[in-house]
This record gives sequence, C-alpha cells and structure tokens, in this order.
Amino acid sequence: MTGRSGRADRPGDAGPSGGVERSGGARRPETARVLVAEDQTVVREGLVLMLGLLPGVEVVGAAADGEEAVRLVARLDPDVVLMDLRMPRCDGVEATRRVRAEHPRTQVVVLTTYDDDDSLFPALRAGARGYLTKDADADAVLRAVDAVLSGEAGLAASVQARLLDRLAYGTAPDGAPREDTAAATGAWSGGPDGLTERETEVLALIAEGLSNQEVARALHIGTATVKTHINNLFAKTGVRDRAQAVRYAYRHGIVT
Repeated sequence: MTGRSGRADRPGDAGPSGGVERSGGARRPETARVLVAEDQTVVREGLVLMLGLLPGVEVVGAAADGEEAVRLVARLDPDVVLMDLRMPRCDGVEATRRVRAEHPRTQVVVLTTYDDDDSLFPALRAGARGYLTKDADADAVLRAVDAVLSGEAGLAASVQARLLDRLAYGTAPDGAPREDTAAATGAWSGGPDGLTERETEVLALIAEGLSNQEVARALHIGTATVKTHINNLFAKTGVRDRAQAVRYAYRHGIVT
C-alpha cells in the first residue's frame, strides 16, 4: 500500500442526519466503521495504521483469517470489511459469502495481490461490492469504501475493464475475437486434469512460446499471478518443465 496526501474534506455535503449525501441519493455514514481481514501481520498492521489516518474512517477491528473475520463482523457490526482472499482456515471468498448472507448491511471490499479471473469473479459472485489490488493507494481505498457505502461498486480500473471485456464476450484476452461460443459467453466446461479456464489459457500461451511477461500482458494480469497459475497447472498435470507442458497442451488439444 502506498501513502496518501492529506485532504481537508471528502466529497459530498453533510445531510441532515449527519451522513454524506451522494449524487445518487444514497447516504453513507459520516464515519465509516471498517474491519480489516488480512493474514499477513505486517500488511494487516500497515492497513490499520493507514486507515486510521483517513478522515471519516474508524478501524473497529482486525482479523487474521476468514473465520475470525466472520466472527468479528457478528460482534462489531462494521460498515465495511477490507477482505484479503488467500487466508488460512476460511478464505476470503467463503468469508465474503458468509458475511453477506448473515450480515447483509456490511459491505465487502476485496483487497488482494491477485487480479486474475479465478480470483475476481468468485469474489464478486460471493457478494463483494469492491475489488482492489494491494498496489492501490489510500485514496483508492477511500474511494472504494465511499462507493460501496453509497450503493455503488468500488472497483479498480483494471477490474472494470475486465468486466467490460467479459460482458462484451466475443473478445479473447488479447482483444481478438474468440473462436468458440463457450469461451465467448464465459461458459467453461472444464479442462483436463481439473485445469481452470485461466490455467488452460496460460498453458495455451506457454505452448505458443510466450514468456511469463508476455503471458501477463496478454491476459492483463501480473507476472506473479502467471507464475502462480503455472505452478498450479504443473502440479495438476504432472509436467516438470515448459517443454513437457507444451507436449501436454498439444496432446490434449489445448493448442493445435
């Protein structure tokens, strides 16, 4: 997380009930009560410190895993949870689903290292109203909190672009038309050895000779995310190197 310059006031005018009136008529509380859910101690403490410096934000608690997050939401009744995805005991997607089902007034903004489809779409389906990556600065976090409390979506620009691409279906990760209707509409019938749709896309690009950096650019994801997908698909398929991965891709018709 990067720092934030000071700001005298937040956008919007104070309404008669003490909240902040937004253009759409929704009203957010004058002070947003935020719970942080993050398993890495240094990151969690940094988030709590950063949020505590923002005007109109009160950090009411911090959880080290998804189970603790759900328990603290029930006890503290926060307005917003900043939710990491990869956590022990109960991951962020399941924790989001439980929070939204049991405490629908509490909104969830995902704050994660991962920006791939296999992380994004399950989180949104679970009920998250915001999705940011951890390179977001404090202003971006504040805007997302404001947005979800005003009945809007607090999404990073890259996430908005991916959603538009998915809605436009007919487009592949590199912007070219997709050849098959199932991929175009987002329907996924499953890959060999349990490969996810994204892992299959990564494997296909590897088989075409792309480097990790080139795969990242083609899929609009980070290089670290590409490496995670490669490690996962290697483990699922039993291949040991890229040469074996290429042979696997051709043998299973992933590329022709």
